[in-house]
Amino acid sequence: MKNFQLNEKQLGYMMILPSIILVVLVTLWPVAQSFYNSLFDYRLNDPSRSQRMLDANMDLESYVDNYFYIDGQLSDLEGSVDGEALATIQEARETIESYHGELASDDEINTKMEEIDEKLMNYEPISDQDLKYAEIDSDFATDYRTALEGISEDLQAMSENASDEESAQSLEQASSLISATSGDILESNFIGVSNYIKYFKDARMWQSLWNTVLFTVVSVGFELVLGLGIALLINRAFTGRGIVRASVLIPWAIPTAVAAMMWGFLYDGQTGIVAHYFEQLNLIPNTSWLLSTSSGGMFSIIFADVWKTTPYMALLLLAGLQTIPKSLYEASDVDGANKLQQFFKITLPLLKSSILVALLFRTLDAFRVFDLIYVLTGGGPANATESISIYAYVTLFSQQNFGEGSVLSVIVFLSVALISFIYVRLIGSDLFAGRTK
Repeated sequence: MKNFQLNEKQLGYMMILPSIILVVLVTLWPVAQSFYNSLFDYRLNDPSRSQRMLDANMDLESYVDNYFYIDGQLSDLEGSVDGEALATIQEARETIESYHGELASDDEINTKMEEIDEKLMNYEPISDQDLKYAEIDSDFATDYRTALEGISEDLQAMSENASDEESAQSLEQASSLISATSGDILESNFIGVSNYIKYFKDARMWQSLWNTVLFTVVSVGFELVLGLGIALLINRAFTGRGIVRASVLIPWAIPTAVAAMMWGFLYDGQTGIVAHYFEQLNLIPNTSWLLSTSSGGMFSIIFADVWKTTPYMALLLLAGLQTIPKSLYEASDVDGANKLQQFFKITLPLLKSSILVALLFRTLDAFRVFDLIYVLTGGGPANATESISIYAYVTLFSQQNFGEGSVLSVIVFLSVALISFIYVRLIGSDLFAGRTK
């Protein structure tokens, strides 16, 4: 029997297999879950849509409790009315009992209802979701729910025409109870790509996406220019260079939420020192402009982000500068090249890899901006600074709409993936090709 051996290619795949599994678990699995959630009208603040349902379901806990009281109320009504009203109530009772009997004909559902009824009689909570909910036929669910809604409307109309107040109140209570019972029948909330169609037509989503792109392009652009300048400066040998390098990194070391709160005080229209001096220098029309207008809000978050993150850009570029051999500059000095020529002929070409890495990291980080804007402006004024991440957060957690919020999360992921693809394929390809020559 021949010994089993892996060739070089197979061995290579085996070595990177743990990394692939880790990427799938850490990155792609949450995205897949978000995509699955986005296919449902999934809302935690709506009991009828508080879980993902591919098929119709019955909330047995609520249904069993309501059915017990419905039976009693209809019995009381039968003893207090006569004529056409009595015939209507008897017909309603027969209809409900018929559907209930059909529901109880399923042995599994009947067993669950008996167990739930016993727990309710003993005032025990129903914590088991498998016991609480039961899957039912979609056509049956639609028919039963329609029948209950029709009975509720008939009883409501009877209450409005009742001759005495006591009968009217009893009829109205029965109508409300039956209407609530219809809500225990949960129809499938699978809606496919309807959420995506909705958001592709949503002006707020496009505005938040534009705000994110504008913030990313402008802030990263300024950070690249300023970071490169600072990196060139602190790369030079001078007295106190270590202290200067440490001082430059202080803004980046401050937590983003803390920095945003600090800038909020500095931008304040009444007490903010930055707002005051900007007005004195005629950079802004008035002190309240920074946080109370659309343009001012966008300027404020970009200015704060540039202040905080430029040191990070400078640090990445400084690392690249220190890999450039000094002998190249010495040789260019001998050839008579000036500083500007050295920068464009030596520094920039050899710094290209560092610039690409810095741009990639900062672009992805800026596109996913959340805490800076959330703390500083909250996305205002009038959603003028709302990023796509903040819009997703508001939809997911403030509105508890997991279906629509998941759509926005998927959009963020696709945007980040597109940015990565552009950098790696369209820009990085020149770098990698140059290394193989």
